[in-house]
Amino acid sequence: MNVLAFNCGSSSLKYRLIEMPAEHELAGGEAQRVGPRTAEPSRIRHQALGRAESLVVEMLDHAAAFERVMRLLTRDSALTPDVIGHRLVHGGDRFRENTLLDARNATNLEKVAPLAPLHNPPAIALIRACRERYPDLPQAIIFDTAFHSTIPEFARTYALPAALCRGMGLRKYGFHGISHQYVCGEAARFLGVPLDRFNAVSCHLGSGGASLCAIIGGKSVDNTMGYSPLQGLLMSTRCGDLDPGVSMQLLARAGGDAGAVDKSLNSRSGVLGLSGLSADIRDVLGGRVSGGAGDARLNRTLQVYLWRIRKYLGAYLAVVGSAHAVLFTDTIGESVPEVRFEVCAGMEAFGLRIDAARNACPGPLPADVAAPDSDVRALVVATNEELAIARNTYGMISGALQAAGPEVGR
Repeated sequence: MNVLAFNCGSSSLKYRLIEMPAEHELAGGEAQRVGPRTAEPSRIRHQALGRAESLVVEMLDHAAAFERVMRLLTRDSALTPDVIGHRLVHGGDRFRENTLLDARNATNLEKVAPLAPLHNPPAIALIRACRERYPDLPQAIIFDTAFHSTIPEFARTYALPAALCRGMGLRKYGFHGISHQYVCGEAARFLGVPLDRFNAVSCHLGSGGASLCAIIGGKSVDNTMGYSPLQGLLMSTRCGDLDPGVSMQLLARAGGDAGAVDKSLNSRSGVLGLSGLSADIRDVLGGRVSGGAGDARLNRTLQVYLWRIRKYLGAYLAVVGSAHAVLFTDTIGESVPEVRFEVCAGMEAFGLRIDAARNACPGPLPADVAAPDSDVRALVVATNEELAIARNTYGMISGALQAAGPEVGR
């Protein structure tokens, strides 16, 4: 079964065509700079059957990107999808589990579009385009929030009037679930621990968003993100944790313009707002060279960034109890040794001791960068959300075919 996995970002579209269950990648790539024109042209970086190419093409929306991607794939009959799997960031209360697309679910998808305004609308537009082009092709929706549906009620509840929370669906949902679930499974396999007994803290540290996840028995019990991806860690342009009183003051200053406050908290804060240099913590690390006033600002940015991660890591290690490992993944987690070292240094009280030499040169991933005498392992695990989407999609489609009986599967 060829599963076409789509991972839709606000201005990008990653895709992989994977033969399942062998997990053999047939093709893949990324449509970049989707949307309004930017300083550089939009393009598709595409690989298929051992050949790589880069094409400059106009893609004013994700539906156009989808059409361009399908033109590339349909050049070869071996690259025909049998099913399509989509990532959707926020399922809200309507979608607590991954689901197969049908008429009812298609209607309900439109109702959850506002929950993640940067990511849900383009992903739903893509789903709509796929359905129009391939009306008979099964499609699965894989939610970033689904892995966190196991967060206990006491951990997901906000201390607001109960009727208000029920009426507005106000609770912690958690995000990056597809990535956290994937690296959890890979780490358990790497350590030889059954997944249903595997305990860990997963650190998804991206160049954009970031979150930590407390995992007990292979299931999420807490996530640093909340009702929206704004809560928790300091991120590239998101402020993370914030006293609600600050939001009220900002709202008053903006004359009640909630959109302006939302833009400030989501797009102008975080690493960018603190540093004044860049939204990427790697630029902050590389910019501390002059010893001047600018360095003081960059140092403070780095300290705030690391402090927030360390604080949550300690809290989540306490929540997990007897952890097998701390996991580092995504762009920063996988490729910036200094962040991993500074986050883990001084964590001996939790049984975690990082090895400086191993951490500096971890080698092929997954890799263990903990000291030999560390009770808790420190693993660097490459995330692969497209493969996770394909696995979930294949499992759902296979289960549906088995439930329908042998005649349907012929």
